Amino acid sequence: MSVSRLLLSAAVAVLAAVPANAPAQPAAAPAEQLPNVPSVSAELLPQDLSPWGMFMSADIVVKTVMIGLAFASLVTWTVWLAKWIELRAARRSVRRGLQVLHRARMLGEADQQIRGAATPLVRAACDEIRASAEFTGEGLKERIAWQLERIEAAMSRRIARGTGVLATIGATAPFVGLFGTVWGIMNSFIGISKAHTTNLAVVAPGIAEALLATALGLVAAIPAVVIYNMFARSIAGYRGLLGDASASVMRLVSRDIDRRNLPLSRAAE
Repeated sequence: MSVSRLLLSAAVAVLAAVPANAPAQPAAAPAEQLPNVPSVSAELLPQDLSPWGMFMSADIVVKTVMIGLAFASLVTWTVWLAKWIELRAARRSVRRGLQVLHRARMLGEADQQIRGAATPLVRAACDEIRASAEFTGEGLKERIAWQLERIEAAMSRRIARGTGVLATIGATAPFVGLFGTVWGIMNSFIGISKAHTTNLAVVAPGIAEALLATALGLVAAIPAVVIYNMFARSIAGYRGLLGDASASVMRLVSRDIDRRNLPLSRAAE
């Protein structure tokens, strides 16, 4: 008898020995009979994974971080709108004053016609000339130049107010969002340890809620940095216009001083 026939005969004998009504052996024990393996109910998982749903299901600390970042973003766009309007109006006003200063032949003529942001420069020069009526020489020019320099610095500080908030938001918002993310991930790991499972369906929603804080931090920080740099360039241009206005005022002052001293020089001849 060949080997194949022997194996076939043995298999037939084994099958004949098994009763026909014997229950089939289950492939694996059901999940309810396995110790320390809790089942994950679908009702326990977050049903709404939209940004608003993740915000509502987040921890109170993460919610506070998200609200703070949303408020910082609102402040950023409010400052942008207010300073954009203010800078545009100030630059336009200085340009109009420069046109008046370029057309004027004397400082008094410019004082009568000028309006807007360049007015304090002309008024300061006129006041110093009236206060120094009995004095002549280069000292008058130096005193006027000092006053114009301080007025320029004061006007530059005034126009730059509020931009520091943008720098602060741009520097701190990513770290605030990272703090919310770290806190949320810690809570997720605590939930994993309590549930005794590493099922991705349980882990992923908590981590997504935590990462939402970092996303909001970037949303608040990136526009703040871009707007701050834009305002820094605009304010530098505004300072340049003020410098041009001061130079035009000094030109008229020098012209008036030479005009006042011209008869004395002719009489001396």
